[in-house]
Amino acid sequence: MINISDNLKEKLKQIPMKPGIYKMIDSKGNVIYVGKSKCLNKRVRTYFADNPKWEKVTKMAHLIDDIEYIVTDTHLEARLLECSLIKQIKPIFNSQMKHDKGYVYLKIENYNRYRALSVVDSKEVNSYGPFRRKSYLNEIINSFKNLYPIIRTDESYSFEYRLFPVSMNTDEFNKNRSSLEEILSESTKADLFIKELAEKMKKEALVNSFEMALMYKDIIENINYLKISINKYKELANSNVLLTIPYEGGFKLFYIVGGKIIKIGKYKKITQSIIDLFLRADLTSPDISFDMDEKSFLDFKDIIYSEIVSLPESIVKIL
Repeated sequence: MINISDNLKEKLKQIPMKPGIYKMIDSKGNVIYVGKSKCLNKRVRTYFADNPKWEKVTKMAHLIDDIEYIVTDTHLEARLLECSLIKQIKPIFNSQMKHDKGYVYLKIENYNRYRALSVVDSKEVNSYGPFRRKSYLNEIINSFKNLYPIIRTDESYSFEYRLFPVSMNTDEFNKNRSSLEEILSESTKADLFIKELAEKMKKEALVNSFEMALMYKDIIENINYLKISINKYKELANSNVLLTIPYEGGFKLFYIVGGKIIKIGKYKKITQSIIDLFLRADLTSPDISFDMDEKSFLDFKDIIYSEIVSLPESIVKIL
């Protein structure tokens, strides 16, 4: 362990082996980092190891003058609290979740001879998102330009790679626009497009045109990214979900509607009658997903979604 003050040594002894969040504080009282862990004590101690794994930790460790922590019952609550504090405090060493105002949308344009897709800062008609990575969206838009027009056929989509993007007439643009709407709105249509791209990639590889094959491979990855990002929350948004998560004092119930936690309950044991009473009871707990705009909510929605898909099936119940 690196050389630290007696105050920090005492703090490390006090931090429990429980889930929660921690704040790293510098000598001026500024919170320079907020983190979370399933085991606070073990996680915080890693910041003072002789050979930390991350360069950020190396830079930050010598600036830490004090540590504060908040214990939570579950890892889910720790993640949500961490996200909320990062957005509120915006610590200098946190890189994720604090720049949600810069999240963007992918928009399908009306007739525009220069572009079929664009990146916009706010929600508009025929736009999708929000997305965190503006630069990546621009890369995706550029990768599609040489395929236009993409025309819907009975079984799939027809398109050809062109060395230079073509200028589409109004009819071609509208057909291309309809294809993009289908591909971005429906997973099954995205899969049809991906299948056609995969066939073209194989043909290029067979004739040793590996540069072209790699280009198609990159576009497939781009489409998969868009498909997952746009569609992964749809089932969650249309479902009511009950989580029964064990914790030190028994069990915590989380009732999730439309991707938001609207009710929380603590119980020493769980029976079906307790669950029924919990679901019928009036809302008594605050919405810990918070009332916020769509961009800010994206990070909280991600946390809830990832917890649901990672928890054992016995803990997750779709109502």
